[in-house]
Amino acid sequence: QVALVESGGGSVQAGGSLRLSCVRFGYIDSSACMGWFRQAPGKEREGVAGIYVDSGSTYYADSLEGRFTISRDNAKNTLYLQMNTLKVEDTAVYYCAAKYTTRESCSSTFRVPSGFRYWGRGTQVTVSS
Repeated sequence: QVALVESGGGSVQAGGSLRLSCVRFGYIDSSACMGWFRQAPGKEREGVAGIYVDSGSTYYADSLEGRFTISRDNAKNTLYLQMNTLKVEDTAVYYCAAKYTTRESCSSTFRVPSGFRYWGRGTQVTVSS
């Protein structure tokens, strides 16, 4: 059984930074794709960043304009999302998720929520102007 627990959310002013963490409990093979998703009120859940656990290859939504960085610490079973230059429109509940797949598939499907098997409960990020 795998459990994912996010933390690090909070309230910040526009232009500020936050770092989200996602701790994994339970075994997950290195052939896993992990991702960060977000869901704003009234909107669909969208993928913002993905990482292939084995290689560390990273993938990002184009709309982020380089403001977010995904990383992982395998020794700590932790996934991170560093968010800089936050905007009001980044306000959402942020979720981490994981699935087993190939690296090639991870690169093309990291933004698609339906394929992910394991999900955390989310952490709220609120950006004010």
